[in-house]
Amino acid sequence: MNRLSKVFELDPAGLDWPRAVMVLDVALVPLVVFWEIGHRQYLLSALFGLLFAALDDPGGGYGRRASHIAVFALTGAGVTALGFGVGGHAWGRLVLAAVAVTLVAGLAIAFGVRRFVSALLLNLWFIVVLGLAFGFHHHARITSHTWAQTLAWAGGAALWIVMTFIGWLLHGREDRPQPVAEIPGDTSRKKLTRPLVMFAVIRALAVGGTVALAFGLDLPHGYWMPIAAVVAMKPSLEQAVLVSAQRLAGALIGAAAAALLLLLPAGEHGLGLFAVERGLEVVALVLLVHGVAIRFWNYALYCAAVAAGVLILVDLPQPSDHTAEGYRVLWTLCGVGTGLLVMLPAGLLAGHTAKAPSPPG
Repeated sequence: MNRLSKVFELDPAGLDWPRAVMVLDVALVPLVVFWEIGHRQYLLSALFGLLFAALDDPGGGYGRRASHIAVFALTGAGVTALGFGVGGHAWGRLVLAAVAVTLVAGLAIAFGVRRFVSALLLNLWFIVVLGLAFGFHHHARITSHTWAQTLAWAGGAALWIVMTFIGWLLHGREDRPQPVAEIPGDTSRKKLTRPLVMFAVIRALAVGGTVALAFGLDLPHGYWMPIAAVVAMKPSLEQAVLVSAQRLAGALIGAAAAALLLLLPAGEHGLGLFAVERGLEVVALVLLVHGVAIRFWNYALYCAAVAAGVLILVDLPQPSDHTAEGYRVLWTLCGVGTGLLVMLPAGLLAGHTAKAPSPPG
């Protein structure tokens, strides 16, 4: 019980509602736009482009901020194009792409913690893209174009660049602080030690394995497995056991909440179905905004809010029933279990690194 209380221990100083309100104000723009034009299948790409650009914003002078976000947006556009491009092909290509992207993200630590975090954000987005693309490919009533998804991502990121420009003007063209101050700013290069490389390889193989199971066996709602695995796994060897437990608990809570909410459209038709789906999109957006607010209030609840919001938006275009709910929870448990198994050798690697003598000098 003591360990459980630690997982859900709250830090009142970690709440940041002004930041959440700012993100909500900006995120309402793509939500209303895609409601108006009637192409909701592109909403998630725009929202992630916007939210991840905000997370990656380094602060400082506007020129530095705009150029940094632009590079991140272009890289994210490439990841989006790759994901939607291979999403409709044979599952082997999905596995190879997932392994490659996850491995590159893990090795990005060589370019500093800041770029490592940016790479992890894009790694998570790529796994979500695979789930989206695969689902769209198997539903004839939904048309999704790779170029449009890529443009939606870039448009979301560009919206944040525009908002930073407006804020820069309103504040007298002064340098602005980093919007999410808790994101590491260290860009000093790191040495890729053998344990770090091995851990990056293990993570990549674990993600590849869950992608192979989900898409190779054509499991119903199977893409929840790799998404849960990525959310549950530690991004680095140095993370504490407590943080790992919080990631696991958050992934399970978020998946269970999303599965229950996705039952609401079942049996609805016509105007009723339209109203419920619009309501769930708002709920998903609110969950993501709450994740922004409570990131440092409690990490487990943050993971739960983000997981629930993402999974609702990924799965909303597809009809749901009680059988689907069972599959979603089952694959989430499998994904979280995979993350837990990856942590065991990672812990051994971390322990070996800690016991290794320091090099002379």
